[in-house]
Amino acid sequence: MASKIWAHRGASGYAPENTLEAFRLAVEMKADGVELDVHMSRDGELVVIHDETVDRTSNGKGRVVDLSLEELKALDFSCGMEKYRGVKIPTLREVFELLKPTGFFINIEVKCDIVIYWGIWDKLIELERESGMQGRILYSSFNHYVLMEIRKLDPGAKIGLLYSCAIVDPWVYAKYLNANALHPHYLALRAPGMIEGCKKAGIELNTWTVNDPGAMKTLFEQNVNAVITNYPDKAVKIRDNMQLI
Repeated sequence: MASKIWAHRGASGYAPENTLEAFRLAVEMKADGVELDVHMSRDGELVVIHDETVDRTSNGKGRVVDLSLEELKALDFSCGMEKYRGVKIPTLREVFELLKPTGFFINIEVKCDIVIYWGIWDKLIELERESGMQGRILYSSFNHYVLMEIRKLDPGAKIGLLYSCAIVDPWVYAKYLNANALHPHYLALRAPGMIEGCKKAGIELNTWTVNDPGAMKTLFEQNVNAVITNYPDKAVKIRDNMQLI
């Protein structure tokens, strides 16, 4: 089976990251899924944004956890892209409503690295079930304790372990936690035995953030499970051309 292509924060090379516009564009570009990030607002709403603060991606300032959904929705999240001026931050519910008819797979990165959102796991599983999105979601996080909480609530939930430091035989660690996947930076796959070890252990490799065409081609040849990229159209073209050979 060919590697999947997941649009990183949507088609974020072309539209403001983590917005409905970026996700719509990913669908138009024929990606297989999207990767997105989730924080929680002051009033407990699941909102889609990468950073702990709104400073970089909006015209506002402050931590997501200190702002209500109404306050967040009042901001411009166009990330300086004039074409998208006035675009709003989406809730996770809004993203589900947009993508449910498409059959898209969704990789939700749960952001509990700096701010710990106690109980976010309950809200995620509740929304997944309420929205009928079971079987189409993989939860990933650098905070592996959060993933264990998700598993307690839903033993069938798919989880992927994000990490940035060097781990000896990471597939062994993944098997120990009964994880479905590892989510390393794509350069980590150069480590001797990495790809072979994961395949033998039955651990999927979903690798980020792959924007270089040469790296895309190499990863498709290595048949990783998913390539996460800001440019899904470029990845789709490369994969399609390889399948014609």
